[in-house]
Amino acid sequence: MTDTPYVPPKVWTWDKENGGQFANINRPIAGPTHDKELPVGRHPLQLYSLATPNGVKVTVMLEELLALGQKGAEYDAWLIRIGNGDQFGSGFVDINPNSKIPALMDRSGPEPIRVFESGSILFYLAEKFGAFLPKDVKTRTEAMSWLFWQMGSAPYLGGGFGHFYAYAPTKIEYAIDRFAMETKRQLDVLDRRLADSEYLAGSEYTIADMAVWPWYGALAKGLVYGAGEFLSVQDYKNVQRWTDQIAKRPAVKRGRMVNRVSGDPASQLHERHDASDFETKTQDKLAPVT
Repeated sequence: MTDTPYVPPKVWTWDKENGGQFANINRPIAGPTHDKELPVGRHPLQLYSLATPNGVKVTVMLEELLALGQKGAEYDAWLIRIGNGDQFGSGFVDINPNSKIPALMDRSGPEPIRVFESGSILFYLAEKFGAFLPKDVKTRTEAMSWLFWQMGSAPYLGGGFGHFYAYAPTKIEYAIDRFAMETKRQLDVLDRRLADSEYLAGSEYTIADMAVWPWYGALAKGLVYGAGEFLSVQDYKNVQRWTDQIAKRPAVKRGRMVNRVSGDPASQLHERHDASDFETKTQDKLAPVT
């Protein structure tokens, strides 16, 4: 550490030793780092993911579709361990050139269709199955506006506040204050909307809620970054109400478990290939008895 002010060089160069929790997987270039084919299961929909907020969006959507009786939404969920760099394998990069989870392959048609970016996957599935996206133009547009709000806002929460508050190698007051302010502003945006509306698009539960809930619902309950008290999340009463309401949905409970690798072993279903896996293949049932 030094008190000398940082002066950016004329040309930035990559320093692999820049520290931080994810320094081992951060790099300024795209493309694969190694050859690795992805597994393919028996269902038309093949999901490659991890139960981060972005991953949970999609597994919740798939479980909600199955709960509606959409048999075509059956899926195989394969675990991508981003801490190990699985997202840089050649097979994964073929599906998502941005090397971020989640990534989806739809093999139900004559040619496989790749879908990447969580918001795009939600929209694709909503269009494919005609569910969780309203038909009338006004409500549909409202849902899409909140979906895009989340896609644009969450980087300030995760990559901004979460990084500097929880993961950066040093605590930088300016950075934490800057992103805490923006995170609280976003919570206030949600709270004001949910004061007037049961769900984000209106009275109907949509892909907008599925996109926003894994990020801001977890934040509202103090489950991410250990920052609940710091951000006074309890003050956002309408966000709390909405968060609790969605968390009670059986499909949401199942979706949160898929590709999960932390927390209670009974809540972790590392891979999902059949509905029965929730009863027979969670980590508490697979872990050896000690």
